[in-house]
Amino acid sequence: MKPKAVIFDIGNVLIEWQPERFYDRVIGEPRRREMFDAVDLHGMNERVDRGEHFTDTIYAQAEATPDWRAEIRMWHDRWIEMATPVIEHSVRLMKALQSKGVPVFSLTNFGVESYDFAATHYPFLREFDRDFISGHMRVTKPDPDIYAQLEQVSGLGGSDLIFTDDRSDNIAAAAARGWQTHLFEGPQGWAARLIESGLLTQDEAR
Repeated sequence: MKPKAVIFDIGNVLIEWQPERFYDRVIGEPRRREMFDAVDLHGMNERVDRGEHFTDTIYAQAEATPDWRAEIRMWHDRWIEMATPVIEHSVRLMKALQSKGVPVFSLTNFGVESYDFAATHYPFLREFDRDFISGHMRVTKPDPDIYAQLEQVSGLGGSDLIFTDDRSDNIAAAAARGWQTHLFEGPQGWAARLIESGLLTQDEAR
């Protein structure tokens, strides 16, 4: 069945999100590994993605962990360096779909303030037909509720939706609701899937 709307994750689908790579470059891999073992930084980020305040949450974690205070504050102060570069082919696919009148939604684990900040660097983040941002929704993938909220708001569900995400657990949760899904491992594969689905031609998907 030809989908009626296309849903993009953002991190590692439209924008690379690699905190470990950033820290490896800035403090070196051995110290990065030590820090990530000592501090649950991804858990901290998950709280932001669920709607806690970006600055307050990270700075509080930094103050609670004085041995790594400066490094943890980088998660906030140099955040944009972790969320880079743009995956340009994916952005082209988004724009190609919209140019044909295909609705494109975001469904992303992202904080409220960090999303607003990212959008000042990446204007295409303001161009989705509908935004489903976990920080506003107060729930993150792969919780079934975030998918249910998207269905309720959009009025679409099941095979009317096709969704790409780089995490298999997020994909599995969508597939369990009957959505068409694609595990994102690079924009070429996603382009091929959109062609296969009848949404784009070969030329449009370049």
